[in-house]
Amino acid sequence: METSKGFLVHLRNFICFLPYFIGLLLVGLLKGVIVAPIVCVVMTIGNSAIVLGLWPAHAVWAYFCILSAKRLGPVMKVVMCVLIAPPLALWPVCAVVGSIIGGIAYGFLGPVFGTFKAVGEGKNNKFRHCLIDGIWDTIKWSLTFIRDLTDVCLYSYFSMMDDLRKQDPPGGRIEIRLIYVPVAILVGLLGFAVDFPVITVIAALKSPYMLVKGWHRLFHDCIGREGPFLEGICVPFAGLAILLWPFAVAGALLGSMLASIFLGFYAAVIAYQESSFYLGICYIVASLSLYDEYSNDILDMPEGSCFPRPRYRKNTGSQTGSRTSSFSRPGSFKNPPSRSTSLSSPMVELKPLVLLDSLFQECRRQGEFMVLEGLITVKEIDDAKSGKASGRVISVGLPAYCLFRALLRSAKANCTGILLEDNVTEITSANRPKDTFYDWFLNPLLVIKDQIKAHNLTELEEDYLGKLVLLSGDAEKSKNTNFGPPPESELKRAELSALARRLQGITKSISRYPTYRRRFENSVKAISEELERRNPNGRVSEGTFARMFSNQRSFKTKTSNREDDQEVERDVDVV
Repeated sequence: METSKGFLVHLRNFICFLPYFIGLLLVGLLKGVIVAPIVCVVMTIGNSAIVLGLWPAHAVWAYFCILSAKRLGPVMKVVMCVLIAPPLALWPVCAVVGSIIGGIAYGFLGPVFGTFKAVGEGKNNKFRHCLIDGIWDTIKWSLTFIRDLTDVCLYSYFSMMDDLRKQDPPGGRIEIRLIYVPVAILVGLLGFAVDFPVITVIAALKSPYMLVKGWHRLFHDCIGREGPFLEGICVPFAGLAILLWPFAVAGALLGSMLASIFLGFYAAVIAYQESSFYLGICYIVASLSLYDEYSNDILDMPEGSCFPRPRYRKNTGSQTGSRTSSFSRPGSFKNPPSRSTSLSSPMVELKPLVLLDSLFQECRRQGEFMVLEGLITVKEIDDAKSGKASGRVISVGLPAYCLFRALLRSAKANCTGILLEDNVTEITSANRPKDTFYDWFLNPLLVIKDQIKAHNLTELEEDYLGKLVLLSGDAEKSKNTNFGPPPESELKRAELSALARRLQGITKSISRYPTYRRRFENSVKAISEELERRNPNGRVSEGTFARMFSNQRSFKTKTSNREDDQEVERDVDVV
């Protein structure tokens, strides 16, 4: 009797919520219909102008860098020139079509989500916010996207191609064994011919199950107020997920079809690496089993696959598709956490770009401090703004130095991750945001932090390493600035130089991230304003670097003592 009464209460709340939800949805849809054409036009015109305008330069520079690359052999250069032609030809088409589809999709969904978000943020005039929220933010984001695409096309692309052209081959030139190329091409075509239709059929057969199971779970949570419906702020988004779930299933089907193309053609790589036509055919069959088992795990279906999984590597230890290392369902799938309590405690979400935000805040603080000491000049800032090589101290050295300070601070605090500037937030492999940026850069930074910790640096060695990180790209300035004596050991100097090069290299890679240049230019603008206000002459004084470090240490000591008196407790936020 009690169960029946509770069900009726939940059902009544659900029925009362429906008009409220439908009203918000209609308002959001109306705003989406108005904003979507505007965003579509803005993104299509802006992105198309950038891509089409720079396409001739991109094509010419790509072939020039490939033909002059030191690390590529003659045959490899010819193959690369042939393989790069289709992406270069399709790039303008994909950019224009993607801008149209992306502009319509985001221009329509942005105001819808903005409408639901306005209700759950505790704003005073919710009715007014429901009408206006999500409109200007969506248009502003489209302009920001155009700006970031411009940075990628103007700076990131040419920087990566320059690295390909200038880098020396670490282990000899990369060359192709011509005798195995026809075999690899044949196996790749066979893999595409087999994997694409078979995986498409498998995904199409499992799509109804995914649709029904997803709806069953969402409706069950909606009636019982569990899972995503437990917190009031999540209810509108979870209700919208019910309506949009068929689109998610369709997207999963299209994603599987796209993935099957790469899975099929990867058989050519296996055949070439293993120098075997037979092992390439084995991979084609094994890839079907891999996809079938992986989709079963995602949908919580019975483990295993009806397809065999033959070995496709001569070295069985490196085969990711072996039986011992298959996509077997982990314990988290077998014993999922309680869904009724998953959102019972408030979560502090770690923003995906929190590391970049902290880096630029540190760049601004360190830059203003260097301005006060006269270490940064007007010419260097102007050169950094114009992208000249002489501005490397600002564009690469300053961010690398700020990363060095963060890694040094984390190593001294015995942190497992990277301790940010606030000495409270720590980014680790466990709580990091699920973002590509962290997949590419977090683990290398953690390795460098462990290397710094293992070296057990003295204060003089810290000063010397900081000098190398900041000014190693400017030999003349390094010579004319007093930094104190280097370590006496030649081995120690070589180790510190290697650490500095790694930090500068990873900083240069981070600078190619789409949002980096826009954020960095804001920091440079703040430093420039500080320079004009406090140090118009921009002259470098003797002993600048040493005073900078001593001032930082005294500041850090005072800060740490104040924190000890206040008994500040460091917490790690887990997403």
